[in-house]
Amino acid sequence: MTASVPFVDLRAMHEEVREEIEAAWRHIVDHSSFVGGPAVSGFETDFAAYCESPYAVGVGSGTDALRIALQAVGVRPGDMVITVPHTFIATIEAIAQAGAVPALVDIDPTSLSMDPAAVREFVERECASGDSVIHRRSGRRVSCLLPVDLYGHPADWQPLLALAREAGLAVVEDACQAHGARYRGRACGTFGDAAAFSFYPGKNLGAMGEAGAIVTARADVAERCRILRDHGQQERYVHVTGDGSNARLDALQAAVLQVKLRHLDRWNERRRAAARHYTERLSPLEVVTPHERDECRHVYHIYAVLVSERDQIRRRLDSRGIGTGIHYPVPLHLQPAYRAMGLPPGSFPVSEQAASRELSLPMFPHLSDDQIERVIAALRWALEEKASPNRRSVSAPEAR
Repeated sequence: MTASVPFVDLRAMHEEVREEIEAAWRHIVDHSSFVGGPAVSGFETDFAAYCESPYAVGVGSGTDALRIALQAVGVRPGDMVITVPHTFIATIEAIAQAGAVPALVDIDPTSLSMDPAAVREFVERECASGDSVIHRRSGRRVSCLLPVDLYGHPADWQPLLALAREAGLAVVEDACQAHGARYRGRACGTFGDAAAFSFYPGKNLGAMGEAGAIVTARADVAERCRILRDHGQQERYVHVTGDGSNARLDALQAAVLQVKLRHLDRWNERRRAAARHYTERLSPLEVVTPHERDECRHVYHIYAVLVSERDQIRRRLDSRGIGTGIHYPVPLHLQPAYRAMGLPPGSFPVSEQAASRELSLPMFPHLSDDQIERVIAALRWALEEKASPNRRSVSAPEAR
């Protein structure tokens, strides 16, 4: 039997930068600056520069980043925000937390990100345009477009931004999985009015706990985000809005992120090399490998393949010690929490098919060629078992 291959290995990454992180933490402890302070402002400056944007505002999580970004660009309670059902729940959870309502459109079958044609169809079929876009059936204002840079691959920004301009919609970019990704030479995080990043530990740039950031080129949006993350305060004890919250980025996490940011491009290149290895070796097998458009730079937060009988394949891989994930098994319109939307199975067929077939293979910067070969050998065996279910089970071949 092959040695186990974890889905993600955070320990290897942290061992590489342990001394740098511990030194940064000692500095914070020595100065007792745990909330705000130079660690947070230093990371914000560095991350804004990395994203080639004037402003970054650190917050407590990616969900905080999405919610505050929506509020800051002018989404009001009762508005509708256009997004997709094939994403992590935080995308539409944040819409609800901002007091708005999600309006879902389907994804493109190749990129698995928001389909510009579906956006245009929704606006033309469901909405009336005037001074603002109004959803005909509900009477709600449609105020914002929220595409997702899914799995580390940019959304198709050129047509999406054109549609948003045409309809007069604000744009918030869910870049929570796209640290370092690029579209037509521009960094993810620079499209639209604001972008949200998550620094959950497993992300390409991950904290050692919860953390997030909003990136924007607009000074007014950045200032609004700073106010909203800190109880609506413009200055101490001067609260200019009642819809703020405690969503500050703490200094310990900022210090971790500032250290790791210096290694991010190199780690992303390792991910891209691992993805090339996977894609080349998987090409003869009955799996659909991730597509990277010519104008894009994928950073492979997730290496997502599509495979039939996914759950059986996953169980077989697990039996051979291969860690996998599923992103995401139930589209959001079919989640119990959103039954009230009244969107039955079949409403978004591309998203539903992706949800039933997507399988995430091990992906992390320190993934070795030998580990990749072990994953491929086990997947080949699992597919052969699927093709011949009555054949006597044998061990997966050792990869060399």
